[in-house]
Amino acid sequence: MATTSHSARPVPGRATSLRAPSTDDTKSSSPAARGDTAIPTGRPSSTGSLTFGGTVHRAAVDIGSNTILLLVIDEQGQPIHDEATVVGLGRGLGDKGMFRPDRMDAAVATLAHFAEVAAGLGVPAFEVSVAATSAARRALNARAFVDRVYQETGLRIQIVSGEEEARLTWRGALLDLPLPNAPVGVVDLGGGSTELVLGHGAEMGPRQSLELGSVRLTETFFGDSPGRYRPSDLARCKAHIHDVVNAFQWRTLPKALVAVAGTATTLSAMELGLSEWHPGRVHGSRLTRAALRTWTDRLFAASPEERQRLAQISPERADYLLAGACVLEAVCTHAHRDSLWLSIGGVRHGLLAG
Repeated sequence: MATTSHSARPVPGRATSLRAPSTDDTKSSSPAARGDTAIPTGRPSSTGSLTFGGTVHRAAVDIGSNTILLLVIDEQGQPIHDEATVVGLGRGLGDKGMFRPDRMDAAVATLAHFAEVAAGLGVPAFEVSVAATSAARRALNARAFVDRVYQETGLRIQIVSGEEEARLTWRGALLDLPLPNAPVGVVDLGGGSTELVLGHGAEMGPRQSLELGSVRLTETFFGDSPGRYRPSDLARCKAHIHDVVNAFQWRTLPKALVAVAGTATTLSAMELGLSEWHPGRVHGSRLTRAALRTWTDRLFAASPEERQRLAQISPERADYLLAGACVLEAVCTHAHRDSLWLSIGGVRHGLLAG
């Protein structure tokens, strides 16, 4: 397992507002020069909150197909702990439709750690909002996993639908980005699925969950070709992505696209040349279609060791970046956009935004 703690202590610098832009929001200063972002706390958590040292802290966990993430905020919505661990809960799910025992063990260990961290910051396990997404929707033994997590950690997991995942992602993704007062599409590229959401201003519109996760695609099209990839596998993968994406119909073509989740942010960090994780640089950055095409070519030609070096800020994602880059390029092409914005927000932010 690989763990990244983005902010294990109070975040220095000025907090910014984590919110969907209103219909009057046509301009915003770039968040790239800022620290971590804050979450609006005008709506109470559905699970309540705890007064701790004179402050109210809240926490949320996002259990994805590849990564499990924890976010803890204070009463001002300021992140005080933001941690991600690549567990690979959904690895091998396509073989028998079941979570592998070793992946469940790793996930439970991570969740136990997160429960301890949250408790140490004043949020007991029963008050942590926990959402499981694509992999849990697919796994035949998901209920056994949910029960085990509760028994061993006290965390209560909600397996959310694809539409609910899209709603939470929408709420969390539009983190003070300078987006136009026009239709915006959010692309949540996960390990097991990709959620597409179209909205305008603060209003979320049509959404769709596509079975195009970076882990799922890698296992399907590149799983039997360890080492260097085969051209025929890449061609088959791209054709499949093209067919699935083109079956999705935008009600209105978005004037901007926003990509979230680890594969997308890792690709952005690679394009920026970052040697370590820097959320303020990644959030609000742009990734062009041309850059995605270039990274597709580089990742395809690279050896496993070279892919690890290219993805140095998150080497555990190295094997899934090629499929992810193909998905993002296909979505850009389908939406007739030459680039997309990157956001560090996601489901965990949406859970805390209400």
